[in-house]
Amino acid sequence: MGTLELPNRVIMAPMTRSRADNEHTAPTADKHAKYYAQRATAGLIITEGSQVSERAVGYIYTPGIHNKEQIEGWKKVTQEVHDAGGRIFIQLWHVGRISHPDFHNGNLPIAPSAINPEEEVFTPDGEKKTVTPKAMSITEIKETQNEFVQAAKNAVEAGFDGVEIHSSNGYLFHQFFSSFSNKREDNYGGSIENRARFFFETLDQMKKVIPENKIGARFNPSLHGTFGMQVVEDTIPTFDYIIKKLSDEYDLAYIHLSEPFTDVSDVKFAETEIAKRYRPMYKGTLMINTGFDQEKGNEVIKAGNADLVAFGKLYISNPDLVGRFRENVATSDWDKDTFYTQGKEGYTDYDAKTRELIPS
Repeated sequence: MGTLELPNRVIMAPMTRSRADNEHTAPTADKHAKYYAQRATAGLIITEGSQVSERAVGYIYTPGIHNKEQIEGWKKVTQEVHDAGGRIFIQLWHVGRISHPDFHNGNLPIAPSAINPEEEVFTPDGEKKTVTPKAMSITEIKETQNEFVQAAKNAVEAGFDGVEIHSSNGYLFHQFFSSFSNKREDNYGGSIENRARFFFETLDQMKKVIPENKIGARFNPSLHGTFGMQVVEDTIPTFDYIIKKLSDEYDLAYIHLSEPFTDVSDVKFAETEIAKRYRPMYKGTLMINTGFDQEKGNEVIKAGNADLVAFGKLYISNPDLVGRFRENVATSDWDKDTFYTQGKEGYTDYDAKTRELIPS
């Protein structure tokens, strides 16, 4: 995979865990470094989404990769993971309109167009409804692209093996892709090529500071009815264009695709089988996630529809997931009540049940 040789096809998916509860929203040695090192037997770890700037924030206590303290915190994480024999990418994140003025000193979140996603977000003052965002100016688009470039530089400094662009799940890049959320009339709206322009321009600039075979990108083509997104007539053709262009013109580490988060079998224009659709279109390394267990993971690999399978919740409660799969040991259940709490409970206190090396 790019510059790396992975020991297995089991990937730890990026998951928001809200543990950066400090002044600088920086990762810490006692929580983040331990959490990721415990899971270092994964073929690859992809960190939780990490905002590329203050303007990119949309959830409480999520770590960033844009200030000195955050870079120093991530250095501790990468060192621990590498010392445990692991490989780790950081997911670079900008939430766009899935935010709230409470995060931005009263200023509106930014997005391709001034359209309220009608979702709820967790702010420092509790759960609140989203608002109508500010449509980005060309200057703000260029500034945001520069933020992703600087974040990639910071990731290299922090010791990451690569980066993943979070162009999925209704966040900023996805908002530009979709004609449901992008009503611009300039070069960043209208046609499929224009709506993908922001992503490809950003990727082209990032390639100047980190090799493209150390860059991954995540997409969720059939996201529908959540994160403010709807599948419309040109949704799947848009992702067809993006993924074919990546296959033909780029040499990424991987693309990371999600099967539908919700039942879209009766949704007009949606694709129900993402891996099966995009495997023939993409010649590089293809990663798939959403709802997989060991059996389903083996099936999609054997069918030739993916190269890697990313696991989310299973990796919360099973730090030795690779060992459990290898030794056919039953997996432990997760505690959803501690997904987004700030303590060590439900974070670093899940036990290993196999011989896999889990650092103490």
